[in-house]
Amino acid sequence: MRDATVLQREIGLSSRIMAAMSYLGVLSLVPLVMSRDDPYVQFHARQGVVLWMWEVLAIYTLLVPAVGQLFFRVSSMTCLLLSVIGVASVLLGRAWKFPLLGDWATRL
Repeated sequence: MRDATVLQREIGLSSRIMAAMSYLGVLSLVPLVMSRDDPYVQFHARQGVVLWMWEVLAIYTLLVPAVGQLFFRVSSMTCLLLSVIGVASVLLGRAWKFPLLGDWATRL
């Protein structure tokens, strides 16, 4: 998100619930579609969608012998960690941009 001041406003309970839902796998599509006019929710929903796409890609790498299983394990742990950080960020009312993934999310 370009302007962090937009995200520094008071965030309501419904916005927090929708933003937290963004980090729950495929449920990230719900806030992306349902809260189009809330920049705080859209910020988190876009990051959640990119994170979910990474998780799906990691599942497909299991088809690659040896290296795929290692990539899947590392990706699973990283995605879990980023999801927990994302939900914590929502609970604190902040918008923390993930390294690398956050840049892709802004293009979404």
